[in-house]
Amino acid sequence: MAHDLAYWVSAFHGKKVLLIGDLILDRYLYGDAERISPEAPVPVLRTVETQEAVGGSANVAACLAALDCRVTCCGVVGDDAHGKTLRGLLEELRVDAGGVISLNDRPTTTKTRLVGLAQHRHRQQLLRVDHENADPLPPSAAGQLAECVLRLASEADVICIEDYDKGVVCESLVQAIVDEAKRLDCQVLADPARLSDYQRYHGAGILTPNRAELSIATGRTLDSVEEVADAARFVLEKYALSAVVATVDRDGAVVVEQERSWQHIPTIPRSVYDNTGAGDAVLAMLAAAVAGGTDLVNAARLANIAGGLEVERFGCVPIKTEEVLAELRLEDRVRNGKFRSVDELVAELNLRRDRGETVAFTNGCFDILHAGHVDYLTRCRQQASLLVVGLNTDASVRLLDKGPDRPINKLADRASVVGALECVDYVCSFDEPDPETLIRKIRPDILIKGEDWATKGVVGREFVESVGGRVVLLPLVEGHSTSAIVERIQSGA
Repeated sequence: MAHDLAYWVSAFHGKKVLLIGDLILDRYLYGDAERISPEAPVPVLRTVETQEAVGGSANVAACLAALDCRVTCCGVVGDDAHGKTLRGLLEELRVDAGGVISLNDRPTTTKTRLVGLAQHRHRQQLLRVDHENADPLPPSAAGQLAECVLRLASEADVICIEDYDKGVVCESLVQAIVDEAKRLDCQVLADPARLSDYQRYHGAGILTPNRAELSIATGRTLDSVEEVADAARFVLEKYALSAVVATVDRDGAVVVEQERSWQHIPTIPRSVYDNTGAGDAVLAMLAAAVAGGTDLVNAARLANIAGGLEVERFGCVPIKTEEVLAELRLEDRVRNGKFRSVDELVAELNLRRDRGETVAFTNGCFDILHAGHVDYLTRCRQQASLLVVGLNTDASVRLLDKGPDRPINKLADRASVVGALECVDYVCSFDEPDPETLIRKIRPDILIKGEDWATKGVVGREFVESVGGRVVLLPLVEGHSTSAIVERIQSGA
């Protein structure tokens, strides 16, 4: 399964997405919330940092760019400082803003979040202030935007609509897009706003509501996956859609297509830190997958992964292709085993560090695994959340002067045996006589060696300590040695 999904991820590269929707500037004011105001029972926020980021459909564009798609944005901003900032951020993301119109009499939609820092690092949103005009666009601006969208549609592999109900997406615009998409044989995906009537999306291909949005649109309570599927089927038929992909938070997603049985796509349970931007990440992944030729069920599986990764982050953080591939390797770990190339390992470790895990590293030949090795590796694993074992390749072992017949077991066999230990999370190899280069790439939090290295100098110590890690020397079990075992076998003892 993961292998197939990884294939579809590779198909995203260079796909062209035309994105229409409400462009939003997100501003974050971070500060230490150290006391309560004497004027009112509210925290006093002492600002220490200000950040600006893309939001709304602009965040979908950022997510698509992170998935290696080529994105063209259509929407409106004000002819103001925030509008210029938003255009600049899109340019930094390598998003084509050729379809973005500036209006003199309309402010750029801006959401300012005040975020308190408990103990200077734990983030907690205290308040959000919105600056916007959500009225429908004036006829002249709406016409200009529609003309721009239709002009750019012929270059797109897929057309994507992100509706935050800020006045940009209206029924006439959607219907013009639908008609042009049919003429071009181009798929349309629309992420609906929280509306009680979906008439504006009539005929708009694939609709991607979440559970709450679908509940509002149908007037139903949707506690079960079956109830979500029934509501999605109702919406699909009422508004002449080709499919509905409904995200159902902890329950994953439900895919309902014309003339097919509905399918439930479960997801892995996550530690939800912040659900901001999860819907944008889901829409971006669905659009990228559909543009790449993925069937809708597998596209929904990939969207589950993107949304799951997003809720583990604070704020809107675009999920990159490498992170999706790393997550797929984690999910398919039983089939793949524990051996990784350096690049694969670095990607997976970065993903797990983002979840708060720590990495321990040790290395060796581990030519003939014995009880001393098992005891040592078990104690290594106790030092951190996960353990990476670096193995000398066969050529590397021969450089260590262990004898002409070493290694006795080839790298693949040694990796298989070491990886079979429950205490080992990953196995990686290195060609050099020592693991310095490998250590610099994976940046372990804890570097571990046997205490016999106390006087030899631990390779990698200086680097690990320079990046905030530490070195641990563990006692070895006496009377156990691979070399001694080999000598006994050779002597016939």
